Amino acid sequence: MKIFSRDHVIYNFEYGVKERYRVKSGDTFVVETNDCFHQQITNEEQLLMEIDMDIVNPATGPIYIENAEPGDILKVDILDITLPDHSVAAAVPGEGGLPEESTTPIVQIIEIKEGKAHYLGKEIPVHPMIGVIGVAPAKEDGVWGTHTPWKHGGNMDSKVIGTGSTLYFNVNQSGGMLALGDCHAAMGDGELCFTGLEIASNVRLRVSVLKEKRLLDWPILETEETINIIGSGETLEVAMKAASSDAVAYISDTLNVSWPQAYVMASQAMDLRISQVVNPRKTIRAEIPKYILTMDELLEKR
Repeated sequence: MKIFSRDHVIYNFEYGVKERYRVKSGDTFVVETNDCFHQQITNEEQLLMEIDMDIVNPATGPIYIENAEPGDILKVDILDITLPDHSVAAAVPGEGGLPEESTTPIVQIIEIKEGKAHYLGKEIPVHPMIGVIGVAPAKEDGVWGTHTPWKHGGNMDSKVIGTGSTLYFNVNQSGGMLALGDCHAAMGDGELCFTGLEIASNVRLRVSVLKEKRLLDWPILETEETINIIGSGETLEVAMKAASSDAVAYISDTLNVSWPQAYVMASQAMDLRISQVVNPRKTIRAEIPKYILTMDELLEKR
């Protein structure tokens, strides 16, 4: 099995980026990821303001997927995310969801043992997830730093992007140019203080090219029970509208019902969940249960 080293990273998702690695549709491979601090934090006496911020949020890649062309969808199955024996969490003055109240810097090294993170005398269940994952954006969408989410994916920080789930992206450049990093051992919806339990990890993926199919605007994440449209915007309201607009359109198109009927259906069965409130764009996911709509049904109409 191919293993792609964490030594080759990007800090921007951009159209025209050059490949570092290459796979075929249907391949399974492992991607080594750095933690969001690029392993610069080694003890609790360090301050985040003192580390090299130019190498924060690295994403391993880009990975060229053969036969992926604009007008296709890239399907990414997340098969496994390894856990180390510790993680890093931190708060920075003036950052996070409570910037006015966050006045004291803190770095915490948190032990991970037997499927739990041990912190403040409590055991927190771990659920490994990928914070940053995406493809090259469309040329007209410009350049997006790996710290920011958008239609190409990026720093979506959605806790459902974990083992056993599947992501779907529009391909905007030949090869797709997949890159990922910023894994977490656990993170609450919102990522309130600016970090989750940050880890370096090895991520096992399988990629598939769905030819001549196209999503509306935003990436989709499929779990065992739900389909999540992941939308981002300058505010939570804008992000909510982005995710919800796609979701209602999918319900209308796939079920062959009117937009008003789909709107009513969404209000009855769809959940709106905050993914993160701390990045330059905020992220909301619209969660459609599979008893309303399956991914196979959705893709059949694309």
